Amino acid sequence: MEKPMFKTVQEVIAAGEGVSERYLHTTNGNDKGQPLDILVPEMDITAVDLNLLLSSSDDGREELSKLYSVLSKWGVVQVINHGIAEDFLDEIFELTKQFFALPAKEKQKYAREINTLQGYGSDMILSDNQVLDWIDRLYLTTYPEDQRKLKLWPETPLGFRETLHEFTMKQQLVIKNFFKAMARSLELEDNCFIEMCGEKSVTETRFNVYPPCPRPDKVIGSKPHSDGSAFTLLLPDKNVEGLQFLKDGKWYKAPIVPYAFLINIGDMMEIMSNGIYKSPVHRVVTNREKARISVATFYAPHEDKEIQPVDGIVSETRPRMYKTIKKYVDFYFDYYHQGRRPIEAAYI
Repeated sequence: MEKPMFKTVQEVIAAGEGVSERYLHTTNGNDKGQPLDILVPEMDITAVDLNLLLSSSDDGREELSKLYSVLSKWGVVQVINHGIAEDFLDEIFELTKQFFALPAKEKQKYAREINTLQGYGSDMILSDNQVLDWIDRLYLTTYPEDQRKLKLWPETPLGFRETLHEFTMKQQLVIKNFFKAMARSLELEDNCFIEMCGEKSVTETRFNVYPPCPRPDKVIGSKPHSDGSAFTLLLPDKNVEGLQFLKDGKWYKAPIVPYAFLINIGDMMEIMSNGIYKSPVHRVVTNREKARISVATFYAPHEDKEIQPVDGIVSETRPRMYKTIKKYVDFYFDYYHQGRRPIEAAYI
């Protein structure tokens, strides 16, 4: 059960309150009280061409090999030539900035209610001792269209609703094509993952702002977690770093590739791929001088669909590693706010 609403981070800053203890981390994932490691090495991840991934040419097969290599190593990939124009992506970012720059009273028209995800607000507060993330966000179910709560879709800035609808429909094709590419990279039938997720699969788009933070050594924008989605399409800020991924106990920063989608595997895809493609743990660190904006779209099966490793990927040499899972979201947030990986509940 969520606790009563807390001020948004932007409201905390506007009131000149500084950083309260609710946001301060005393450790860096250990008990030694060390500051957060903000300066970390960059990930070595290759960008892949979505057009080439779907080609039957030698170049296409080579691109699929690159996709397999980067996803099996990192669980995250930069995707270029995805078919969405650069000027349109700039428009998405501009509308996001304009929304978060609105007066607090205007943004509160779209405030989410207690114990719901959709709408405008800050970190969900599920316990009294929870350390809060330094983030404000607008979280909206965007597809299927009959799942939308349009009362929470901002009417200002002008054009926000129409542009988000267009963005959603363009992303549906990217999602289908990326699913096919992942299946081909594993030498599976093109539609095996799409069919398991079902026709009622859901996309949710989250607009994020991480305001400038006076204590980046102690305050985190988004606590370490893996995504509960099948996969997540991220448009990161082109000018401000912050996203980091954990590999072999070390943090690495994601490189910025303007206009690429950074796509990371989620827990559902880890299950469907029988652990070949792992759902990576990631976090967002804060910046002392600059706000960081990002737009993340989560693609997930409908909660009533049963998700399990696909048949073509289970064998004597690679036995089934995960249970059949349904209604994953029901326990996802409980695990997440305990600092545990929800996918632990799926292991055999």
